[in-house]
Amino acid sequence: MFAAVTTARTGAVRADRTRERATAVNQLMLAAAALAAGGLVVVLGDVRDSDIIFAGVLLIFGLTVLALVVPWNRIHPNWVTLVPIGDLLAIFLLQIGEPDAELWLLWMVPATWLATVGGWRGLLIGAVGSSVLFWVVNLLHDGFSSAVQVVLGPLALSVAAIVAFVASRRSAAQRELLDEQAEYLDHAVERARRQEDAVSELLDAVDFGVVRIGADGSISIENDAHARLSATGADGQLFDADAETAIEPGMAPLARARRGETFENALHWQGPPGEGRRALQSTARRLIDVDGTDVGAILVTRDVTAERMAVQMRDELVASVSHELRTPLTSVLGHLDLALEDADVGKQARRSLEIAERNASRLLVIIGDVLAATADGQGRFDVRPVDEELSRIVLAAVEALEPKAGARGIRIDTSGVESAVAEVDPVRIRQVVDNLVGNAVSYHTGDGLIAVGVTSDDKHAWLVVRDDGPGIAEDVLPQLFQRRFRGAAAQASRPHGNGLGLAISRDLVRAHGGEITVQSEPGSGATFVVRIPLRRSGAVA
Repeated sequence: MFAAVTTARTGAVRADRTRERATAVNQLMLAAAALAAGGLVVVLGDVRDSDIIFAGVLLIFGLTVLALVVPWNRIHPNWVTLVPIGDLLAIFLLQIGEPDAELWLLWMVPATWLATVGGWRGLLIGAVGSSVLFWVVNLLHDGFSSAVQVVLGPLALSVAAIVAFVASRRSAAQRELLDEQAEYLDHAVERARRQEDAVSELLDAVDFGVVRIGADGSISIENDAHARLSATGADGQLFDADAETAIEPGMAPLARARRGETFENALHWQGPPGEGRRALQSTARRLIDVDGTDVGAILVTRDVTAERMAVQMRDELVASVSHELRTPLTSVLGHLDLALEDADVGKQARRSLEIAERNASRLLVIIGDVLAATADGQGRFDVRPVDEELSRIVLAAVEALEPKAGARGIRIDTSGVESAVAEVDPVRIRQVVDNLVGNAVSYHTGDGLIAVGVTSDDKHAWLVVRDDGPGIAEDVLPQLFQRRFRGAAAQASRPHGNGLGLAISRDLVRAHGGEITVQSEPGSGATFVVRIPLRRSGAVA
């Protein structure tokens, strides 16, 4: 039999014609079976009471019409039970009209129907009602021929009704479970949709472009900022970091990311040279699933025009100020040279003039270094090497910094300074030592020790500056020698530096063909090691 169940999910009532269809199909099946059985009885048997049989067939026909025309989904479900109850009475009339035709078997149809749609009440009405009518028919006819006949018919009808009832309950439970799962799925889909809307609103609210790229290179998510930053046409032409070299379409950040490339803070310019162009910085990273599968990439693009313009303006200002300082310094050096050439200058005055001339020369060199360091690319420095005793340079630098260190309770230990002669520019190496030892003093917490050492082997001279200060954070070490980089400790210090000291020192050491490295752990101080070849070969000045 077919159960009629109407379900409403997520608060929306769905148009459901299940009860109408089930009622019509069940009744049509019974009508067809009754018509076929009645026809066989009339054709093959000796009908005892044709009027009663006709009345039963007519009642079934009327119930069939009722089942087809009544909108059962619009009325209470209990009204459906009237049709199978009427069928019980119609089959009773058929059985009375010809008791020997065994038409009582047709009672299984309305009995199981009632058990299906009526629950426990339907089961009792179907099983008990059909059994009672079975007994009444036999009592009105010739009685029961045996005790088996009294039990067998009602037993068969009751078992059929019970089986139908159990099957309908199981079907209803499965349907309820499916409806619960469907409701849960609806809520999950709605929750996912709300989350997707929230993510979309968030992505559209930020001022940097975000693109989600699938494993096959397709774009699945693109926020409004990326659409704005990815202009096309003449103004959308991309140029490399030098702002002059045009980038081919296949080498654009989005095209590279779709091919599977990864890159960090790649700078490019959008638009031809002139006003209105933008500086964009892009980063592409691959996305890896929990099982290690590559599921695509994400591309983030930022508009860094303001930052680049600020850096450019700062460099132009530094260059302008440095250039303006060189002119009066050159004049000062010229007059100092003239004064030193005067034979009438006393010994004490000459010593003072020499100190002033030496420091003015150093200041002029530093100004040139600032100009070189603020230019794009690695600084180029004028290195004039001579055979020089490194220990003399180091001890002179330490002597100049001892008053500052002593004021903070810091002792500078030079017991490790050994004699080492190398082909170096003494002014440049003095600048490196001043930077390293000066930083050790400036960033020390006070009341500590700074050890300075010089040694050599058959190929290189080694300068070591070690302190027991606060140390350097691990995440800062890779960026320590970058121009203008200042860690948290440097930013909190007084006075503020410009972030060029270590960058200049590295470039000066490399200009001598050497290298500078650092080792540090927070709380354990820092150690800077400078390696310089004793004899220059292939160094870039």
